[in-house]
Amino acid sequence: MNGSQASVYCTLSSGFTINANISFNQNIAPGDWIRPDDKAYILSKPGSTAPRASKLAFNTEMHFDYGVASEVAPNVRRIVANNPGPFTFKGTNTYLVGRGEVAVIDPGPDDKAHLDAIAQALQGERISHILITHTHRDHTAAVAALKDYSNAPVLAFGHTGKPRGARTTSPSGKDFVDLGFTPDTQLRDGDTIEGPGWALDAIHTPGHAPDHLCFALQGRRSVFSGDHVMGWSTTVVAPPEGNMADYLASLERMLGRRDKLFFPGHGGRIEMPQRVVRAYLMHRKMRESAIYACVKNGDRFIPKIVAKIYRNLDPRLEPAAALSVFAQLELLVDRGLVRCEELPAAIHSAFSIPADAPLP
Repeated sequence: MNGSQASVYCTLSSGFTINANISFNQNIAPGDWIRPDDKAYILSKPGSTAPRASKLAFNTEMHFDYGVASEVAPNVRRIVANNPGPFTFKGTNTYLVGRGEVAVIDPGPDDKAHLDAIAQALQGERISHILITHTHRDHTAAVAALKDYSNAPVLAFGHTGKPRGARTTSPSGKDFVDLGFTPDTQLRDGDTIEGPGWALDAIHTPGHAPDHLCFALQGRRSVFSGDHVMGWSTTVVAPPEGNMADYLASLERMLGRRDKLFFPGHGGRIEMPQRVVRAYLMHRKMRESAIYACVKNGDRFIPKIVAKIYRNLDPRLEPAAALSVFAQLELLVDRGLVRCEELPAAIHSAFSIPADAPLP
């Protein structure tokens, strides 16, 4: 096609697509990538219908008071820790499940006021279990103090044998993985934890972290989703701690469930969670397309790709964006669509399109 109309779909840097007819003055063919400004176009045959996705609509509303246990569902209370930030939103959510004999999910940061709030909320009750969604310090730093207070066993997935994140691969620039953490009881996918009037099923959902668990509340079609799915933001997937292939597979798994509510590790509860999971899957696919387009157009290094696909980015989030692009590139390399010019792949590596790459 030269100087004519073409049917395209457009992946914007905000993560949604639109169909449009656009005039081009250059030689193009179906399947070619065009990248003016902050858009990426992939041509389709005239008259064909291209995939569509909606703009991600984050829910940043959250009604709470620090230090106060509020009932967010029958038999479920939430206390928000006062550790707000660009990666924790308003703070880490600690959930109290049950009455009388209670499971505490994610004790949160090692903050005396937060621990006092948990103790105050549970006066006259007993902590029977301490459950951990994943071993990032904003979720686990208070474990030792809460265990000393309650003498309750700590249950988590435990060590996976996979590489873990460090300060040099941290989205925040801090040591964020609790490498010294060892649970009293290791949970596996499908294990059930029970108390009077409640039961929780463990769901292994690696991707954000290799040991990540969600907990499904039996009979309520509700899931404590940790950092796997949140309503206020997409999840950071930062190699080697995070793995994009695992993350997408875990999202697909959650999409196959029939849940009505998610209670995330940060932010407010998520209603119609399957719709959110579906949108996040589409967002990742569109982001992958944009990254592939950058590499195909000669952007071989991650900082250049970040500058093109993330517009008006908060500088505090630039390391997270770079790691997210790296996670997506790792997946493209595994699929043979992109080549890393040095192995093992690292965030400073150069990437290119192999001559014999399959069509994306």
